[in-house]
Amino acid sequence: MGILENRQILVTGVTTPESIAYAVVRVAQQEGARVIVANLPRAVNITRRVVARLETVPEVLGLDVTDDGQLGALADDLRERGFAHLDGLVHAIAYAHPQRALGGAFLQTEWDDVGLSLHTSAYSLKSLAMACRPLLGRGSSIVGLTYDAGVSWPAYDWMGVSKAALESVSRYLARYLGPDGVRCNLVSAGPLNTMSKKAIPGADLFDDEWARRAPLGWDPDDAGPTAKAVVALLSDWFPATTGQIVHVDGGVASTGA
Repeated sequence: MGILENRQILVTGVTTPESIAYAVVRVAQQEGARVIVANLPRAVNITRRVVARLETVPEVLGLDVTDDGQLGALADDLRERGFAHLDGLVHAIAYAHPQRALGGAFLQTEWDDVGLSLHTSAYSLKSLAMACRPLLGRGSSIVGLTYDAGVSWPAYDWMGVSKAALESVSRYLARYLGPDGVRCNLVSAGPLNTMSKKAIPGADLFDDEWARRAPLGWDPDDAGPTAKAVVALLSDWFPATTGQIVHVDGGVASTGA
């Protein structure tokens, strides 16, 4: 019996087979979960082709987490698809304009691009949690993805700021949803060769840094360790853990220069 046996999970952000969210779906299913996947409406057909590779093909729904109307209809949409409740929710959503908000453009970035990044990458965690709240019971778990926002990184710019905001949002969700028995945690992964990473100008610099500093070593093509951490937090094996950030980065967060 897997650690997610009979649990129902919503996973957002499955876009390519290399995405962390795709690995989460795969591992969650292996551990017994029933999974439903969400992505932007314009990307639904792409997501359907991607998840068709899985042994058990999950249903895919369109969802723009910056659209209040779609968020307002989400709980009913899930119920209509047979998800009367959710035991877990995975937030794997982030966006910043590659040329205007990343790659060294920090000092020139205008508010419209900053606001879009913060809304999509950070505020959406709260929005998604509230949209799903009617379906989240005691013992349920929300897990998001971050990238060590305690320090600055070359080229990461406003996404770094957005991840710092995401980390704070997670802590406040943990505070306010805790009395309902709902946990909220983040996993901070090392650099993985996802579509999001490839969109960051100069992101290859991260690979060199991890190759030099990770005590355990680091494989940027293997999202498995990160997915396993997400699945562990979705399970009931961390019943008293909330508001935390679990680092899955080969140990880089624990090292100095």
